[in-house]
Amino acid sequence: MTKTLVAYFSASGTTAKAARGLATAIGADLYKIAPAAPYTRADLNWNNRNSRSSVEMNDESCRPKLAGTTPDVSGYDTVFVGFPIWWYVEPRIVDTFLEACDLAGKTIVPFATSGGSGVGRAAQRIRLLIPGAHVTEGSLLNGRQSAAKLSAWAEGELR
Repeated sequence: MTKTLVAYFSASGTTAKAARGLATAIGADLYKIAPAAPYTRADLNWNNRNSRSSVEMNDESCRPKLAGTTPDVSGYDTVFVGFPIWWYVEPRIVDTFLEACDLAGKTIVPFATSGGSGVGRAAQRIRLLIPGAHVTEGSLLNGRQSAAKLSAWAEGELR
């Protein structure tokens, strides 16, 4: 039996809800990716090109600092990584997490929440960040999904 982790970043609570549902459905451990400096409503204003999120996403090398330490991922075979879609990819705080963990040899399954776009180039970018891992295409997990649907989706991602 493989051990699974669901790691997620949530700016508004939407991704947290999806992550908790997924972790419960597949019997996985849960880890919250939290920034050292929490995002405010003003930070998340994507219409303001000077907002924190806009500045971070316009800087490919930006790696916001994490709150606390990263989990020991050595005992996990699979890590589901959840995040809201920002500018068609994962937020830079997720990049910080991915680069801080030794994920080589693991299966990484991205999942995202979005108000209007798809997963975009997230899987492609994640593959570049952790080349030693097997990264699936992932999917959006918007809305309410039953545990059975979440479990079936997760199983399908691992084939």
